[in-house]
Amino acid sequence: MFATAVFGALLSSLAISETASAAEVSNWRIRDTLSVCQEISKAVSSASAVYYPQNSSYAVDVEHYLATSSQEAACSVEPGTPEDVGVILQILGNTQTPFAVKGGGHASNPGFSSTTGVQVAMARFSGVTYNSGSQTVDIGAGLIWDDVYAALEPYEVNVVGGRVTGVGVAGLTLGGGYSFLSNQYGLTVDTVTAYQLVLPNGTVSSITASSNPDLFFALKGGFNNFGIVTQFTLKAYPQGQVWGGIIEAVDQFDAIAAATANFYANVTDAKAAILPTFNFASNTPIGEVSIFYDGPTPPDGMFDEFLAIPALSQDISTRSFLSLILSDPSNGTAGLRGYFNTVSLYEITPSILAAVANETLYWASQLESDVPGLFVSYDVEPFLPSVFSHGSDSAWPPIRANAILPMNIYYSWNSSSSDSLINNVMQTSASYLTSLAVSEGQAVSNAPLYPNYAIYDTPLSRMYDDNLSRLQSIKAQYDPDNVMGLTGGWKF
Repeated sequence: MFATAVFGALLSSLAISETASAAEVSNWRIRDTLSVCQEISKAVSSASAVYYPQNSSYAVDVEHYLATSSQEAACSVEPGTPEDVGVILQILGNTQTPFAVKGGGHASNPGFSSTTGVQVAMARFSGVTYNSGSQTVDIGAGLIWDDVYAALEPYEVNVVGGRVTGVGVAGLTLGGGYSFLSNQYGLTVDTVTAYQLVLPNGTVSSITASSNPDLFFALKGGFNNFGIVTQFTLKAYPQGQVWGGIIEAVDQFDAIAAATANFYANVTDAKAAILPTFNFASNTPIGEVSIFYDGPTPPDGMFDEFLAIPALSQDISTRSFLSLILSDPSNGTAGLRGYFNTVSLYEITPSILAAVANETLYWASQLESDVPGLFVSYDVEPFLPSVFSHGSDSAWPPIRANAILPMNIYYSWNSSSSDSLINNVMQTSASYLTSLAVSEGQAVSNAPLYPNYAIYDTPLSRMYDDNLSRLQSIKAQYDPDNVMGLTGGWKF
C-alpha cells in the first residue's frame, strides 16, 4: 500500500516539467495529496473518518479561532484510535505529505496547526476520565479546557489548565501552560504524569518520567516534534467554589495599572490571581481585569482597589470554576486575522505598566485609520516568584531560577493586506518593552520567551535557550526521518 502511494507520487513529480506553471504544479500536488487522503481512508478503521471540502465536518476540522491560522486542506482526517493515528503517520511519512495536527484550534501562528495538505483533527479524542485512586485525570487531546472543567465539576476536582474560554488542551499543555492555579501547583506541564504518544513510526507508547525520561522531559514544552499526543494524564486537585470574574472599564488604564502594581507587590496568597488587559477597539481604550480567588470568599481588602474602579461592567461573584472561565468574553475577535507576541518579565512595576498602557494607546492611534477592524491588546500576567518551584527539568521553561511573567501582545484585524505591517509593529513594540524592562532591571535581554505566545518568526534559541541542543538530539532519536517536520509549529 505504502509503496504504491510513493510510486504514484514519484510519477506525478516526474510529470512536472521545468516549464510547468505555478498553477499546474499546485494542481498536481493537490491530486497527489488527494490520493494520500484516499489511501488513509482505506487504511484506517471504522473509528476514524476522512472528510473533503463541502462537508460540514471538514469545515469544522479546518476552522481555527483566527483566520490567519486557517487554511484549506485537501482533506481532513479525524482519527478515532491511537492505532489509527499510527497508520496515518506512517502513510504521511512514506509519501512525504505535508500535514497539520489540530487540537482546539486556538493557535495564533499561521500554519502551526493548519495546512494545504492533510488536516489531522483530534476531535474524536474527547474523553475525560477521573481516576480517584491515583488522583489523576485522563484528558483527550481534542478537547478545550471548558469541556474538561465541565466534566470534572461533579467530582469536585480540577486540573491546571487554561484561563479563558475556547483554549485547546493540547496546545496549552505541550507549550507550558499558565493557569489561575499556577501559583499553587505550577504550570500545566508540571502536573502531567503521563502522555499517550504515537511515535512517527506508528508505535503507541505511554510516556512517563520513569518509562522514558528523555521524551517525558521533551514533551513538557516541546510541542509536536516527537509524534502526536492523543491523551494527557494530569494530576487532580480538590476544587470547590471560587470567587471572581471580569471587570471592564473605559478610560481607566491608570487605575488598572496602579491596582495591578499594588497587587503584584503586596499579595502573596497563592490562591489569588489576576489577569489585567489593556485593550483598544473602536476608538476606545477598554481595560479588562480577570480576578480570581480559589475559595468562595477572598480575604478582606485583597481586591478592593480593583472593585473601586468605575466600571462599564462588573461580573464578580462566588461561582463554579467553569462559570468563572466562561465569564471572560475572549471569543469576541474570533474569525478575524490575528497574531500573538510576547515579552518575558521578571518583575512588574508601575513604570512597565505605564509603558504597556502607552504602547496600547500609541499603536492604536498610529494604525487605526489604516488597519480596518483593528483590535489592540496587551496583557500583563503577575505570578508569585515561586511559580516555577512546583516542577523541574522540562523543555520549557529552560531556566527556573526566576519566575517568567509572560506578557501577551495580541493584535487582530480584518484584511490580509495588513499582515506584514502588524507583524513589524508587534516586533517593534515587543523589542521596545523588552529594552525598557532590561534597562530597569525587570528582565534580562535573553530571558526565555513563552512559546505559546511567541510570534511565528521567533528564533528557537529565544525560547529554549540551552535546552535546544538536547531537544534536537531527542528529536533525531525518535523521528530520524523527520516525519514531524512535515507539520507546522516550532520545529527542532
